[in-house]
Amino acid sequence: MIRAILAALVGMTAPAAAQTALSADAFEAYSEGRTFYFGVEGEGIYGMETYYPDRRVIWTFMDGRCEEGIWYEEAGNICFSYDFDPDPQCWRMFEVDSGLMAVFMNRPDSDTLYTVTPAPNAVVCQGPGV
Repeated sequence: MIRAILAALVGMTAPAAAQTALSADAFEAYSEGRTFYFGVEGEGIYGMETYYPDRRVIWTFMDGRCEEGIWYEEAGNICFSYDFDPDPQCWRMFEVDSGLMAVFMNRPDSDTLYTVTPAPNAVVCQGPGV
């Protein structure tokens, strides 16, 4: 069901070429040096991530606490591994007019669509005890 919803949504908001999930190289070219907000379709922003060279990232759940991680390609997915969570989180990323749309591949049967939109500034991390 998620694939049908995704195909319909991507078809309505992006050119036909964007209906294919981004490859690791395309995702790297799109994301490196940028920061994005992550949200659940219709529910608002829940996190933010800055992308650095060598596929390094810094993630926050918008609470000022940051987690360092890396991303890599596995089986056509963009997977993230963070210090706080040993289990990788894998996504399929699709370019749309507003940024990216992401499908969480750890639960591909979910009908939740995730939006990824550009943020104006890099993640700001608070120090310990701040």
